[in-house]
This record gives sequence, C-alpha cells and structure tokens, in this order.
Amino acid sequence: MTSSATALLAVLLVAFGSMAVYAARGRRKDADVEGKGAHFFMGAGDFLLHWFMWAVRPAERISLRLGLGPDFYNYAGLLLGLASGVLLGSARLAAGGWTLAACGVCDILDGRIARLTGVASGYGDFIDSTFDRFVEVFVFLGLAAYFRPSSTGAWLAAAAMGSSLIVSYARARGEVLGVLCSGGLMQRGERLALLCLVFLIDPALARGLGLPEGRIVWWTLLGLTVTSFLTAVHRTVWISKRLR
Repeated sequence: MTSSATALLAVLLVAFGSMAVYAARGRRKDADVEGKGAHFFMGAGDFLLHWFMWAVRPAERISLRLGLGPDFYNYAGLLLGLASGVLLGSARLAAGGWTLAACGVCDILDGRIARLTGVASGYGDFIDSTFDRFVEVFVFLGLAAYFRPSSTGAWLAAAAMGSSLIVSYARARGEVLGVLCSGGLMQRGERLALLCLVFLIDPALARGLGLPEGRIVWWTLLGLTVTSFLTAVHRTVWISKRLR
C-alpha cells in the first residue's frame, strides 16, 4: 500500500470514528447551515454536511485564539487552490486532492470566522465568491493539463469548467435581480467534494482494477459535466420563470 493510500485510510478511519461520536451526541444541526438552508447532494448528504461543520469547530476556536481572520483563510484558500491545479497538471493526483481538501476547509472557515467575529461584510462576500471561481478555474486548468495527451480529456475538463461557472453565474445573477436559487444536484460544494475524493482514490483504485491512472477521474469528470449542465439549466429555467 502506498503512503498516500495509507494516509487516506487513516483519515477515513478517523472520520468514521468522529461521525459515530457526532451521532452519539445527538447529531445536532449546524445553525449556519440551517440559517442558509444549505443542502448537500439535494439533502441526501445533509448528515455529512452537519457532521463536517461540527468537526471543524476546534479549528474555529484555534483560529480565534491565534487571531486568524477571514482574510487569512481567503488568501490561504486561493493559494492552496492554485497549488492544487499545479499538482494536478503535474500528474500528482493524490497530492492535488489533499491540497484541494485543505482549500475546502479554508473556504468554510473564512465565512464562519467572519460571522463569529462580527466582521461579515459585502467585501468579504465578494472576495469569498470571487476567489471560489479562481479556485475552480485553477483545478480545471490543472485537469486540462493532466489530460493533455488525450484530446477528449482536455475538452472534457474545459466543458466541466464551463458548466461549473455557468451554475455559479446563474445563482449570482439571479440574486442580483432578487431571485435566490441555490438548488440543483451539482453545486460548488458537491463538485469540489467529488473531485477531491476521486483525486485521492484514483491512483490506488485504478491500480487495483488494472486501469490506467486517471481513468476514474475521466469518468467522474464526465458525470460532473453532465450533472453541472443539468443544474445550470434547472437554475436558468427556475429563475427566468420567477422573473417573468
């Protein structure tokens, strides 16, 4: 077993153990998540969403003690997203996956710390959402570089990037016009969680199945592209009906 596979197994064991503790303590729902009406995979993964918010609370407390504000996590997430794209483009899938996971944690902490410290603002919302788009572009450009020997893979990475940006744009434009639409199967959280997972498991799983490395990423990217386009269409239709 490779060091990356061993690390992933250890993280999964710790995660499953903490899920059991969270469930035993009553599965208390996160107030932030409830307030925003957020869901994970259309509600099917809400347990995981609330568990994860519970699991990052120690990081919140440590950040407050150290005086790490939202901007620290905004810029840390941006740099980690860039690093993930570079690692993916260098064919280091597992390393790119771990870096993207760290980027996701930063993305969660920035908003939560802003609300806890009372500094949430329009500036923070703008920086957070804009940096999120940068990170997605970095990741998909890294995948395009990773799949450069394959014309279909590079086109697929470009299509995934385009569909993901349309999903985010439809929501942002709808909110500007007074219509909130955060529904759909493949939102940003789902996209990054799915990509992060497949980056981590692809090397070991492909080797075990006798497949070329990256094949599982390719199929996942195809599914992500299709579901993201469907989500974009859903949001476009939903918002346009209410605007009419």
